[in-house]
Amino acid sequence: MRQPHRMQTPWITSVAAGIVVAMGLALRPVAAGAPSPTLSEAELFFELNDTDGDLGLHASIDGGPYVTLEIEGPDGLTLLTISAQGRLAQQGLTQLALESAEPAFDELAPEDFFRRFPEGRYEIEATTEDGTELTATVRLSHVLAAPPSNIFVSGTRAAESCDADDLPAVPAGSPVTVDWDPVAASHPTVGKSGPVKIVRYQFFVEQGALKLGVDLPPTVTEFEVPAALIAPGVVKFEIIARTATGNNTAVESCFVVE
Repeated sequence: MRQPHRMQTPWITSVAAGIVVAMGLALRPVAAGAPSPTLSEAELFFELNDTDGDLGLHASIDGGPYVTLEIEGPDGLTLLTISAQGRLAQQGLTQLALESAEPAFDELAPEDFFRRFPEGRYEIEATTEDGTELTATVRLSHVLAAPPSNIFVSGTRAAESCDADDLPAVPAGSPVTVDWDPVAASHPTVGKSGPVKIVRYQFFVEQGALKLGVDLPPTVTEFEVPAALIAPGVVKFEIIARTATGNNTAVESCFVVE
């Protein structure tokens, strides 16, 4: 509800129109007195929507300014090259977030997806206007968290999906508390088994124009949605468990405000 996942939320940044997939760029001198560029953030991670059954590759990069960016896999093959053109190149880039397509498992099985994006060290390289290289190394892991489970909506067990006939019902004018069990294990069927450390949960709720997302520390496994934020009708929510390696496992469900 991403950051809601399948809900294409506005915090997922689109690549600007001035950025094109390309190789190479004529470098320009940096103006005198410009601050030294850095990559303050370089993340590459997997996200599993356990409810819908799909996987995607995500990236979040910040810092700079830079004019070209390249991501290279552990096999030495380039996954992505972008460059700024014209006036955007003069301005430079800083923040970039992207998400791959996420076909359902019956179109792309998890084992085929992971073969496409093997575990290992991925290099993120950016180049500034004066030719300075900014590099970061990210390690991708195939260990995903188990999905958040034993979810209750104001004391009623949550439905397995929003398509269920028995969605929990809550009275209008009352706050709604959603709680779940702590996640402490890797996913039982998708990816590799291994130790999992949850560093945060994310909770998203959506109803019509309402879109609310919060980050929660790993010790907090519930969230109260204020009554003032929801109206009678169907409300969709998503819970994401994020591991120390950056991977996300999401589940989605709905409840009805009567």
